[in-house]
Amino acid sequence: MVNGIRMRGMCFTVGCSLLLLLGSAYAQEIPKTVFSEWKSKVDPAVERGLQFLAQSQERNGSFPENYGTSTGIPSLVGMAFLSKGHMPTEGPYAANINRCIDYVLQHQQRTGLFVAGHAGSGPMYAHNISTLFLSEVSGMVDPERQKRIKGALARALQLILRAQRVPKSEKNQGGWRYHPGSRDSDTSCSGWALMALRSAKLNGAAVPDSAIEDAVAYLYRHYDDRLGSFGYSDRTSHKESLTGMGLLCLELCGEHGKPATIKAGEFVLRNHQRLRNYQFEYYGNYYSAQGMFQLGGKYWETYANWMYESYLPKQQQDGSWYSREAGRIYGTATMVLAFTVPYRQLPIYQRDETVDEE
Repeated sequence: MVNGIRMRGMCFTVGCSLLLLLGSAYAQEIPKTVFSEWKSKVDPAVERGLQFLAQSQERNGSFPENYGTSTGIPSLVGMAFLSKGHMPTEGPYAANINRCIDYVLQHQQRTGLFVAGHAGSGPMYAHNISTLFLSEVSGMVDPERQKRIKGALARALQLILRAQRVPKSEKNQGGWRYHPGSRDSDTSCSGWALMALRSAKLNGAAVPDSAIEDAVAYLYRHYDDRLGSFGYSDRTSHKESLTGMGLLCLELCGEHGKPATIKAGEFVLRNHQRLRNYQFEYYGNYYSAQGMFQLGGKYWETYANWMYESYLPKQQQDGSWYSREAGRIYGTATMVLAFTVPYRQLPIYQRDETVDEE
């Protein structure tokens, strides 16, 4: 099913070598924006965060603390390393990235489900994140791991597609929840599933257009046109932390510049300061940063300035950021992913080059 998933592989082999030769020069190509003003502080903070994650990793690839033995946390950590341009083939964090990959691959069931340890209310959340991670790292690894990833991805994607097709009510149709057989949906779990499908489709996987379209339609049913917000299982619950998710998913699925994305961006502009100390603030910040970067202009500039100003001081002496809901590993990985969005290293988060950065 994932035929051609690796036409990108050859490109990455050449591209990654070039990236390593250029080193920090790549960062100098970033246009002069608000990030330029923060870069001298963000870079060392990100490096301290990555060092914390590397030192915290267990030999088997898992992590201590909340949900660290699930496949979801190693996947988030793996993407955090990738987001700063680190590679699984060479460099200071190659071994850490490969341990993340191997841990995920070692915990796939015959059904295609990635499941291990404590994954919260059900395995689909971690499964979706792990599928996204493998899709993003595919093409960057050695041939043996690439062969394993190709097979694992095909099975993982089929499971996501089967879970979406489980009969559901009109309200829940097109979405996902905690278990492969769930007959209801929520936007949080669905956002990760949609990004996994979109990433795989960009890589050449045979993901039906209808699967993406149905997921986008599901998100729109949880969109409040009056406020410009997205809710969890309705149009308003947890809107402060979930609107960024809806914005990002629509932006990545061909809805850039549509009225809903602009209204969502305006909602985040009006309400982003409420994220500080809010429930699920690290989750909300991760998605809001990614979504606002996709919009660009005043949306990213305003949000980025607030984010760096608010969260750089929250970094602990050991390099970590602490999430009340999910601990230091999750908090650090999601904060690094939010901070590094201007580097445009993860393929799924590439932005349309026509987007301005006023």
